[in-house]
Amino acid sequence: MKKQFLEAGRIVGTHGVRGELRVEPWCDSAEFLHRVKHLYFDGGKTDAGLVSSRVHKSLLLVTLRGCDSATKGDLYRGKILYLDRADVHLPKGRYFIEDLLGLSVVDDATGEVYGEIAEVFETGANSVYRIRNGEKEYFFPAVDEMIAKTDVDGGELRVRPIPGIFDEAEAIR
Repeated sequence: MKKQFLEAGRIVGTHGVRGELRVEPWCDSAEFLHRVKHLYFDGGKTDAGLVSSRVHKSLLLVTLRGCDSATKGDLYRGKILYLDRADVHLPKGRYFIEDLLGLSVVDDATGEVYGEIAEVFETGANSVYRIRNGEKEYFFPAVDEMIAKTDVDGGELRVRPIPGIFDEAEAIR
C-alpha cells in the first residue's frame, strides 16, 4: 500500500540569523522540492508551517512560521520533513523511490522471479536497483531498454535482462 506522506528531506542547520533552515532534499533535487507548497513533520501528522522556500546550491532553504531566529532554527536540526503525494505530480514513467522498494522483479519473457527491489542508487547516468533474493543480491541498471513494465499498484517490475545479470556466478553474496 502506498504511503500518503513521503520523506522529503532533513533539516541540516540554519542559514543566516533570521531562522531560515537548510534542508537536504531526499528527492530528485532542491528545485523539485521547491515546487511543493506544503511540508509536514511527524510522518505527515503536523503541518510544518511552510512560509517560503528557495534553492541554494544543492539545498533548499525554508522559512517556517514561528521560526524567526537562528536559535529557534537550531531546534529543528535533524527533523525530517514530509510531503503529501497528492501535492506532487510526477511525469509519466517517474516513480517515488519509496514506491519501488519491495516490488517483485520478474523476467518479462519467462516469468522467473529474481527477487525484490531493496534499494535504489543514483549513479548520474541512470538509477541502479539493488535486488535481493534471500542471501543473493544483484545490481540492475534501470534503463528503459531493460524495463518492460513498472506496476507499482500490482507490486511488480517486469524486466528484460541482458545475459549475465542474474546468473548465479554474478550474484553478490
